Amino acid sequence: MTGALYVSAAHKSSGKTTLAIGLCAALGARGRIVQPYKKGPDYIDPLWLTAACARPCHNLDYHTMGRDEITDLYQRAAHGADLSLIEGNKGLFDGVAVDGSNSNAALARQLATPIVLVLDARGSSRGVAPLVIGYQHFDPGLWIAGVILNRVGGARHEAKLRAVLERYTDVPVWGALEDSPELTITERHLGLVPSGEWEEAQGLIERVGRAVANGVDIDALLALSQPTIRPAPTTIPAARPPDIRIGVARDRAFSFYYPGDLEALERSGARLVFIDTLHDTRLPEVDGLIIGGGFPETQAAALSANVALRAAIKDAIEAGLPVYAECGGLMYLTRRLTWQGHSFPMVGIIAADTVMEARPVGHGYARLRTQASHPWVGAGWEAADLPAHEFHYSRLVDIDPNTVYAYEVARGTGIAGHRDGIVRHNMLASYAHLRDVAACRWTGAFMAFIRRRRVLWGQTVGDNGMSDVGLRGPVMTS
Repeated sequence: MTGALYVSAAHKSSGKTTLAIGLCAALGARGRIVQPYKKGPDYIDPLWLTAACARPCHNLDYHTMGRDEITDLYQRAAHGADLSLIEGNKGLFDGVAVDGSNSNAALARQLATPIVLVLDARGSSRGVAPLVIGYQHFDPGLWIAGVILNRVGGARHEAKLRAVLERYTDVPVWGALEDSPELTITERHLGLVPSGEWEEAQGLIERVGRAVANGVDIDALLALSQPTIRPAPTTIPAARPPDIRIGVARDRAFSFYYPGDLEALERSGARLVFIDTLHDTRLPEVDGLIIGGGFPETQAAALSANVALRAAIKDAIEAGLPVYAECGGLMYLTRRLTWQGHSFPMVGIIAADTVMEARPVGHGYARLRTQASHPWVGAGWEAADLPAHEFHYSRLVDIDPNTVYAYEVARGTGIAGHRDGIVRHNMLASYAHLRDVAACRWTGAFMAFIRRRRVLWGQTVGDNGMSDVGLRGPVMTS
């Protein structure tokens, strides 16, 4: 049996991620194996939690997943862990649905996890009591097991808050952290800076872990996290022997990938070949290429300076290489990227330019309707109504009017006039992020598309089970 904790808060930006990272590090220092999860569609917080726990952080999201699918993933991922830790998003009762059916509270109730409420104590004193009482009475069926006071102003402030909560509530205080720049993760336009971009990430994780170990009653939390789930038997299908080489851009510019998606690609027969778009000057021999989301704008100068790789990617797409790109990957494939008054040449395979704006252009859940122009149609891609999400500050401008799109956007912003998914040759590039779940088996469709194209190209499979043609291009087209 595996214990569990749900780290939530009264509102966003309360310090949940910092506390969750610190708890993972503090528990790890005690020899406990922690399995992290993140509620909702997010890439950055899971990167930090993965680094803190040395286990892939999985997202639990009602928009893309069914209830049973969430429970199944939650149980499967817990294998080998002593404790499952879920970090919520926004506030405990926040969610898209007015009835709260997709809120953090709903997920905590579904998974039967005790809730640790993180309270941002800045500027607060006696007012924390009615806040906690209100949260208890709003949904009496929830198990709010205790609070952690974050960003307290010192020992005197902490003592006053503890006294108030002890006098007016029955909710224990499990600890407190002082407001300190030493425990702060830098934020920018899309949220926290990803751990992979911060050279001091491991040092920060260790500092936060020590602060939590000193300021939070870890023994009480361990006693609180009574076993609530029995990890389910592994039901993942056996992996297919690798016969497809998939290049995956993964570096400081592109890091937004769901771990389950990469695992699904490997189970479908992919051998993943990771590419550094900032430093690699050539493409390895691959049968397909994936360029995920990230922050190409912050790395635009380095991306632009790598002329050789930009040219190699453009030539490969022109030659028919199957490519799938999302958000940051889409931006990289356009002609130019303009940000903060500077403009940088990009790959140039998409006849459009990218411009960064000061405010979000697309933000939130999306739904896509597949059009006949989608390149994967005919290769096992039958999903017509897709759950997706988007979060971008950029827009495409000066788009070629003859551009072909793969999706009609039923909900969301997309690229142009409720359209998304630019198609060119065997490339598909969109602002929307997909996730390989029951309602959207995109990884299997992409792999089937690559195999179909490889047969049409007359490619063969060598003795090692891998394509012996790969990037060298088609011998025939359809």
